[in-house]
Amino acid sequence: MIEADFEALSSVGLTPVLAQRAAGLEGIVPGATLVRVTEVHRESVRVHDGYADATARVLPRLARELAVEDGTLAVGDWTLAQRDAHGDLWLHARVPPLSCIVRRDDQGRRQALVCNVDVALLVMGLDGDFNPRRLERYLALVHGDGILPVVVLTKADVLAPDGATLEARLDALAGRVPPHVDVLAVNATEAATACRLAPYVSPGRTLVVLGSSGAGKSTLTNTLLGAVTQDTGAVRAADSRGRHTTTSRSLHRLPGGACVIDTPGLRALRPDLDEATLASTFDDIGALAAQCRFRDCRHAGEPGCAVRERVPADRLDNYHKLLRDARRDTMTALERKGQVALWKARGKAARAWMKQKRGDG
Repeated sequence: MIEADFEALSSVGLTPVLAQRAAGLEGIVPGATLVRVTEVHRESVRVHDGYADATARVLPRLARELAVEDGTLAVGDWTLAQRDAHGDLWLHARVPPLSCIVRRDDQGRRQALVCNVDVALLVMGLDGDFNPRRLERYLALVHGDGILPVVVLTKADVLAPDGATLEARLDALAGRVPPHVDVLAVNATEAATACRLAPYVSPGRTLVVLGSSGAGKSTLTNTLLGAVTQDTGAVRAADSRGRHTTTSRSLHRLPGGACVIDTPGLRALRPDLDEATLASTFDDIGALAAQCRFRDCRHAGEPGCAVRERVPADRLDNYHKLLRDARRDTMTALERKGQVALWKARGKAARAWMKQKRGDG
């Protein structure tokens, strides 16, 4: 039997569906308590039971089970905890999450960034941080699992280095952001911003704030919290790049009963996608593909390609790169090895051709 105070735990995001999943776990240890992960560190994690937070460690058995699934605990996870005879708190089971935002590392391994989130605030500055192509990758990152994306354009009070107006910035996003995704331009330091985001911050919901360093994520988090709890830093005037003042993901309770997870800027952004998810993220390309002259058109230079005629070149390049990543991630080790061998053979043939053309042979 799990010891849980639903009313108290709802303040850190517990929902009836998650509570039901927790109750359905097998081998529940008597006296186990339900807690939520608020921070993850190398040797320990911070958890909250609805009343207070505490430091806990992961049982080796649970760590092995998670490793088999190519993962670890993430901020936002729900777990079962129990204290030992020495008073140390141990996590021995993970509640299957309702949603996860996952990326791939350089070796293609899956890494869960956060779990059990309902709304993703995709933060991008209207200064030099403005990058529609990067925003497309964030939209692909959070697509699926019922997560609601909301684009938040910060620094609406700051003049862009290139002199672009807010209207010009919004026009640049047209066709790149799906029609069902809300786009808000705000000054993250103003209290009125919390009012504009109120429709997404209902009790029991968990929000995650994602964006590059210096975009205003921590400033936005502080505004939602109504207090300065996250460090913020200045950005370089030359390129609007910020330092990593937020160095780890952390979950905070909001005054209205919701939760928010602040995150550091992602240096590498490689979403964990399959081809079907990618197609639904770039659904405009799929719709135009039906108008191409050839049914097997790859949109890479074929004549009569409706996609290349209508889709901006950098958006199409972004799609092709994500498609290559998605296909590589679903390959077996033997298939990846064969692809590398093919690339090497093609490169060798190209070098031989160039050498022959120059008459070096």
